[in-house]
Amino acid sequence: VQLQASGGGLVQAGGSLRLSCVASGLIFSGCAAAWFRQAPGKEREFVAGISRSGGNTPYANSVKGRFTISRDNAKSTVYLQMNSVTPEDTAIYYCAAADVASASYVSAASYRFKYWGQGTEVTVSS
Repeated sequence: VQLQASGGGLVQAGGSLRLSCVASGLIFSGCAAAWFRQAPGKEREFVAGISRSGGNTPYANSVKGRFTISRDNAKSTVYLQMNSVTPEDTAIYYCAAADVASASYVSAASYRFKYWGQGTEVTVSS
């Protein structure tokens, strides 16, 4: 199983980035997926999640209204559209996936996710 995240980089405050995560070696349509992030000196935190069906998309309060998570099961890919970014969004972003039975279930807890990508770094300059 491999999750390959990409799309990170340097962006100015107020700008946008789109992260992608391509999954292989698993049945992606049978998985809930999520993005987490870890800023320097801080613990990893939940950013956004998406259920198998795409109909359930919880967000962290800090990104609600600015970030959008989506998925394309045909491409085994989950996306994170980041708009109106601030320096507080600077972090390494990790995608994660978990086999789930329910089409509407997604957890915000990192221990619920079995599969993890390597991370992509996002730096927001002020």
